[in-house]
Amino acid sequence: MASASDPNRIWTAAIVVIGDEILSGRTQDRNVAQIATWLNAQGIRLSEARVVADDAQAIAEAVNILRARNDYLFTTGGIGPTHDDITVDAIAAALGVAVVVHPKARAVLDAYYADKGGLTDARLRMARVPEGATLIENRMSGAPGMHIANVFIMAGVPHITAQMLDALTGSLEGGAPLISVTLGAWVPESEVADILRTAERDHPGCAIGSYPFFREGKVGANFVVRSTDGAQAQACADELLATIKGEGIKAQAGEI
Repeated sequence: MASASDPNRIWTAAIVVIGDEILSGRTQDRNVAQIATWLNAQGIRLSEARVVADDAQAIAEAVNILRARNDYLFTTGGIGPTHDDITVDAIAAALGVAVVVHPKARAVLDAYYADKGGLTDARLRMARVPEGATLIENRMSGAPGMHIANVFIMAGVPHITAQMLDALTGSLEGGAPLISVTLGAWVPESEVADILRTAERDHPGCAIGSYPFFREGKVGANFVVRSTDGAQAQACADELLATIKGEGIKAQAGEI
């Protein structure tokens, strides 16, 4: 929901991706992209993402730094049933609170595992939360996420994270979402750097990202114009496309 007091305020969030498996390359993270996309739809800009090991001190340090300089902080990973799932303990330590078993989380897990061997000690670990936390619903596997202060503690498995994001949709305060307009050109980005700079200068409120590629033995780039005003973004993109074409460069609306 947008801020009623200041509609022009930019709301920001950061992500801490937790897991040795990410740092080792065994697992490729997909949560940053899906959370960033979801945040933009809520009118919140992702300002930073960090990957940290399964180390309590590293997690706590990242959490305290990033939650202090952003409106929201999301963490992914480390809330499962095994001994190396230490995210809850690390975040509780960072916030200076105890770890407790949440009665509603215990009831949810008890019901979920009723026909799957029951609620073992390992499974009960997934009901542990920093004291004072509320739950984020997880319709996929029962084990909930958690929300305390401006920190949202979420699963590492992408499709479970998606369920938790769905449960949060519309509940966070944010501003206007960014609108993107894309165009592509068969040109090295260095050759149009001045054109990009001029277009951004002439269209306040617009930012232009340049994304080079090499295909079919040729160099090209896609350019993404972003603004909270869709009409401004389109006007900037249209002018940029016309200027690039005016230089005799093959270019098109939309991504190449």
